[in-house]
Amino acid sequence: MSEARTAATMLPHAQERRRFQRVRVNLLGRYMLEDRREFPCQVVNMSPGGIAIVAPVIGQVGERVIAYIDHLGRQEGKIARLFDNGFAMTISATARKRDMLAAQLTWLANRHILNLPEDRRHGRIVPRNPNAMMILPNGTNVGCRIIDMSQSGCAIATTERPAMGAQIIVGKVQGRVVRHLDNGFAIEFLRLQHIDFLEESITAG
Repeated sequence: MSEARTAATMLPHAQERRRFQRVRVNLLGRYMLEDRREFPCQVVNMSPGGIAIVAPVIGQVGERVIAYIDHLGRQEGKIARLFDNGFAMTISATARKRDMLAAQLTWLANRHILNLPEDRRHGRIVPRNPNAMMILPNGTNVGCRIIDMSQSGCAIATTERPAMGAQIIVGKVQGRVVRHLDNGFAIEFLRLQHIDFLEESITAG
């Protein structure tokens, strides 16, 4: 009977692996359980259909979870399985969102394999209008100039000097400081941007 229960527990996982390719990642984030308690977490592997999370507090199978994951944003689903130091959750998403998530996971996997601080495979462009506004970690709005940008990050000319790892909003896009430059700094976007909307999302117009 024990073997039957184990097989029944593992069947959804096996089916999911056939539908979606899981990617090993190391991403930080936070999650909220049904009782609205929030906790930090680490995502160790993920597919467009599910997430394995190392978590300090584990909910119940079937419990609704909302996770906010670095680079990937908000993901919603239900706890599917429990393990010693965390849980696996499904992802409730439309087919279009799953496709986008698959592309983002491929980007993350390739970036980690190449060991790059940001994805250099994406071509950098110089915006037609380099003027932009950014919001610093203390909430201050400051004008700046975009040196160049790609789908995964941008270089900013400014006299400001946020700390490495500080979160910045440039235009409408959130990013993290990954490098200091002689005349500014470079950020890596928290989410891969669509090339068709990149310039209008970053610059002032």
